[in-house]
Amino acid sequence: MALPLSAFVAYLGVQWWASWYPGQEPGGGGYVAQRMMSSRDERHSLLATLWFALAHYCVRPWPWIVVAMASMVLYPDIPDKEAGYVMVMRDHLPSGGRGLLIGAFFAAYMSTVSTQLNWGTSYLVHDVYRRFVRPDATEAHLVRMSRMTTLALMGLSAWISFYLESIRQAWEFMLESGAGVGLVLILRWYWWRINAWSEVTALVASAIGFAYLRLFTRIDFPDTLLYLVPWTTACWLSVTLLTKPEPRAHLIAFYRRVRPGGPGWAKIARSVEVRPEPLGRLWLDWLAGCVMVYATLFGVGTWIFESFPMAFPYLGAAALAGSFLSIDLSHQSWEEVRHIGEPDQH
Repeated sequence: MALPLSAFVAYLGVQWWASWYPGQEPGGGGYVAQRMMSSRDERHSLLATLWFALAHYCVRPWPWIVVAMASMVLYPDIPDKEAGYVMVMRDHLPSGGRGLLIGAFFAAYMSTVSTQLNWGTSYLVHDVYRRFVRPDATEAHLVRMSRMTTLALMGLSAWISFYLESIRQAWEFMLESGAGVGLVLILRWYWWRINAWSEVTALVASAIGFAYLRLFTRIDFPDTLLYLVPWTTACWLSVTLLTKPEPRAHLIAFYRRVRPGGPGWAKIARSVEVRPEPLGRLWLDWLAGCVMVYATLFGVGTWIFESFPMAFPYLGAAALAGSFLSIDLSHQSWEEVRHIGEPDQH
């Protein structure tokens, strides 16, 4: 069955940068920030982020891929292809292995659920309730509100899950309800004009657009992305230009610490007399990162299937791209970067 052109464009041209999904946010997010902030210094945070990218995208998918390919050979006629995973586990794992796997499933499930509930509650209680409804609330009151909000979110999630027929539907729901948010998450690092209302508008607009398409049209995923992304982008861009930017002191402090590159921060860069990183160099680093990840992914796969002559070119390309990244990102020592980013004390 051939993939329609619109679906091909939506997957390869839109979805990867325009949609928000937990753990793989296009512009970085809480998952990546946790790894960076728990590191000893900037160098270690960079290495931790690179290792996460390699482990997450290059190593972890292969057990899934191998089991899926085995299920296609072992059970070629099953109507529900996703059931092949369970059938392989049932028929080819020893009893102890099945028990460990079930325990791992429960652990992964509880980890994800607790993370999402705590994360969602913190947004609603600290960023909305405490800021706009009860700014004078005591800590005890906020704890009570957090407990009630957690229960409410859990009930709402359970209600939504009754309308989902598969895991695939859940992921499609996530991608559609966050369509268009990815662009504002990326551009906040490259354009000083992005403010908090830009992100709030993107979240609300994507949810409204998703609800409209689901209730009043018959457009299916991934074609919905071709409508949701322009709608969300138009909404948050309009709000960004109609609202005030973040305070200049905050922008200068952010620039001194992060030193974002490209022309979007040139106005702030002139204020602190620090040149931003050239955008061309950032694009080269991005390209090298993509080559490193994909070459490692294919290299690991060819090694697993014992195609060693093919594995070495892939892994060699990954090593070259990784070396380029390492050299380019360390063209200044971290102490020099920190010194440049600090305001003049004299």
